[in-house]
This record gives sequence, C-alpha cells and structure tokens, in this order.
Amino acid sequence: MVQDSLKAGKHVVCEKPLASTVEEAEKIVALAKAQMLLNCTLYNVRSYPQVQNMRRMCAAGEFGEILVVQATYSQDWLMYDTDWNWRVDSGPSRTFADIGTHWCDLVEHVTGRRITAVFADLQTFYKTRHKARISVETFAGKSLRPSAYDDVPVQTEDFGAMIFRMGEKTRGCMTVSQVAAGRKNRLFLEIYGSESSAAWNAECPDELWLGRRNSPNQMVLKNPSLLMSDAQKYADLPGGHSEGYDDIVKQSFRRLYRSVADSSAPVDYPTFEDGMRQMRIVEAVLESSRRSVWVTPKN
Repeated sequence: MVQDSLKAGKHVVCEKPLASTVEEAEKIVALAKAQMLLNCTLYNVRSYPQVQNMRRMCAAGEFGEILVVQATYSQDWLMYDTDWNWRVDSGPSRTFADIGTHWCDLVEHVTGRRITAVFADLQTFYKTRHKARISVETFAGKSLRPSAYDDVPVQTEDFGAMIFRMGEKTRGCMTVSQVAAGRKNRLFLEIYGSESSAAWNAECPDELWLGRRNSPNQMVLKNPSLLMSDAQKYADLPGGHSEGYDDIVKQSFRRLYRSVADSSAPVDYPTFEDGMRQMRIVEAVLESSRRSVWVTPKN
C-alpha cells in the first residue's frame, strides 16, 4: 500500500514498523526518494512535550555526559494464550518490532546518540495460541467454548530483553513485554548522566522526574512557559491541561503538513529513513537472540 501510494504521487504517513523486513523498508525508502515525496514513519511518541523537553535538556548538557539509559515497555494485552491479533503472525518479530522499536527510536531521538551494538534475548512463552474463529475484542474477557478456537503455532516473541552500547562509553538495557499483567502501555525511559538524571513514563506523560545527587529531586509538570524553548512548540495547552496520545498524533501530522505547504520547512518528524533504521535494529536483535552474540546494526 505504501509503494502504491508513492507511485501515485502521494505523500505518505506509515505506521511503525515501516515493513516486515529490512529489504522491504529499503525499497520503500528508495521509492520515496525517487518520487521526491514527503514521508513519515509514525514514531509519534517523540512529540510529547516532556519528551522534547528531555531532548533539549540532553542537548544543552544539563545531564552532563550520558552514562546509562535504561527502561521497559510493558503491556498485557497478549498475556493469555487465547489473545490474538494480526501482529502475532505478521513477520519475524512481534513485540520488539511493535513496541521495542518505539522505545529504541525514542532513546536515540532524546539522547542524540545511536545504538551501536546489541545483545538480545527473545522469548515466546506461548508456542501455540488459540485463535477465535469469530471476531472478538482483543482486550475483552473471553467466554467462548474451546471448540470456538483454532490452534495456531506461534513464532513471534512475547518478551525481549536487550543490553546495548551507544558508542564507546554509554551503556543501556531494556525489556519489552506484551504479557505484563496490569501494564497497559508503560513506556518508561531513564537517562543517567554525570551531572543529573531524568525519567519519563508515557502513562503519565505530563510528568518529568529529575534526579540529583546533592540536592532534592523534582517532579516537573508540563507547563509550556517552563519548558525548554524549542520544546514549547509541542505544547498547545496551558499548564494543568493534559496533552495525551491524540495530541502527539496531531503534532506529528502538523509538522508533515507544514512541509507539504512549505518545501523549505524543517523536517522535524520521523521519516522513512528512521523507520528503516529501526528495522535494521530489529534485524540485529533477531540475529543476536538467535546466535547469542553481540551484533552491530547496519548503518
């Protein structure tokens, strides 16, 4: 669908992951360039005001030298073997491709550093899932009889863990899970620098925790007038008025539409190149888990 749209001369926004394989992503990127069309991979988590605030604080050196980044992205919507979604058999990776790439794009965007090597371990807890023969709500309680399901073998992972390097010095670790009871969408990021640290949770997106060694820690609430200057344009509502998931989608589209209207406008949204970047990380994660070795993602 993406390639057909590009061939028809349309600018394209594509959800993540951009494709099922690196080769598919490379073809999409090449076609977009050949057609000279604008493109966006919807890593919209970048557009939360406090995410942009963290990014500007990193760039300004407020945390000092970045030493460690760590976090988790946890959900519970596929924790039963009767839970089914098209993602289960959509490609070689599910949990990491679906939510792990969100986290990896986020940490690279915020820190301005690239993940240069990974050591990963993926696990499929349910080797067989029971797929309902009729359409059912994924998040609803199940009341079907056993005869109403088909048994389907599963190759994609339910959980992933990764330690990684960001250059010579910075180190990180993270986990992703779609079988974490009670966690609906906990995308959590911690940044530890030589001067101070920060932590942010997508379930409480207006809050940014700031940690210090020799002075009190802070919980900073989103207030446009108190954000770093370049982060203020990501907040449309005054302090005390929450900006959530719908708002970050709006912010992403706003920036793409601005580029459509004005070809000289800065490209300050994730492009197909960023989508391809994350597919290369997924490829490295799959290889690392399969061989139990460190792997360097392709540039």
